[in-house]
Amino acid sequence: MGKDFTDEDDALLADLGVEVEAKKVATHTPREERIIAGFEDIQRFVEENGRAPRHGEDGDIFERLYAVRLDRLRALDEARALLEPLDHQGLLSGDGKGAAGMPDSSDDDLDDDALLSQLGVEPGGSDITDLRHVRSRAEIRAAEEIANRQKCDDFDTFKPLFRAVQADLDAGHRDTVRFRKDAGFAKTDIRKGSFIILAGQTAYIADIGDVIKAPNGEDDARLRVIYSNGTESDLLLRSLIRAMYKDETSRLISDPVAGPLFADIDEDDSDLASGTIYVLRSKSDLPFVAENREILHKIGVTGGSVEKRIVIASKDATYLLAEVEVVATYELYNINRTKLENLIHRVFAPARLDIEIKDRFGNPVTPREWFLVPLHVIDDAVDKIRDGAIGDWLYDPGQARLTMRG
Repeated sequence: MGKDFTDEDDALLADLGVEVEAKKVATHTPREERIIAGFEDIQRFVEENGRAPRHGEDGDIFERLYAVRLDRLRALDEARALLEPLDHQGLLSGDGKGAAGMPDSSDDDLDDDALLSQLGVEPGGSDITDLRHVRSRAEIRAAEEIANRQKCDDFDTFKPLFRAVQADLDAGHRDTVRFRKDAGFAKTDIRKGSFIILAGQTAYIADIGDVIKAPNGEDDARLRVIYSNGTESDLLLRSLIRAMYKDETSRLISDPVAGPLFADIDEDDSDLASGTIYVLRSKSDLPFVAENREILHKIGVTGGSVEKRIVIASKDATYLLAEVEVVATYELYNINRTKLENLIHRVFAPARLDIEIKDRFGNPVTPREWFLVPLHVIDDAVDKIRDGAIGDWLYDPGQARLTMRG
């Protein structure tokens, strides 16, 4: 019969005395699943490159891995029998796109076992499927993008930038910070013009393309990344982030003005992170707040989302038990958020709001982050933070501006 039957159809036919052939469900052993997955990686390479993977030092390490894998799969009767129904590209017969029979591995600077060992494959095993560990496809694609570099034809334009950033690091005008998920870093920390260290090599983000949608629906973008060895790549932002999280030696290099801010503080690298200075304005109906709404601001620093932080403002006495609006945010890098917040509060201490309110349970609370300061003065203070000079200034309420400390 030319159609699939539901369980109800099967039951009805059985009642009528018609024998129903049991549906066959294809199952594979874990070993067979690994063989198929490995072959699908090769097929994807062929679809993307229009040819079969080749041996030789001109190919990147992943192409050479696929070439070795294809050799092994062709040689295994078990694998050929399993994969031939899936081989729409003629790879097992040696007739795949761009292939000329079995690739010659004699000119490869790594023998098969050494090459496989580098990429997590157990040398001496019977075939390519004897893996010590298996990476996700997302990890493999990210690594492929990182490895796929070409010569940077206009490297002379960027060479002075690399010399300057190294001089800043040597002089202590810049710092490096481990790129870690638990430090709150995200793709927004990779900006055009920023420097990073990846796999022990300094890299410069020369350009960030238009936002595109990744397969999972999240935002992504194509980057132009210049490396200190004179090469470049056009990898995706998410691939770079994934590679940096994976590389335990990856670092962000700070802006040259960020380092001196806490130069007199002996800090461990784990203290340094990215952060956002946020400025809020209250929507409270309290008479004093209403009269001074334009200059009354809550100033704080967070490593997370400002919007999430203020969700419960109307129930929190530190937010004056009222909704708030975000009037300004400032992104900073390589800072100690707690120390920075304390420093800002010391600068504006002469204008701190002195008020006591009762929380939802009737307990008295004195909010400490509200200041009677015009927004343009806060802008000025942030500029001085970026210049590393904020410690020399103090807010003067009488003049409504920052003045040098006496």
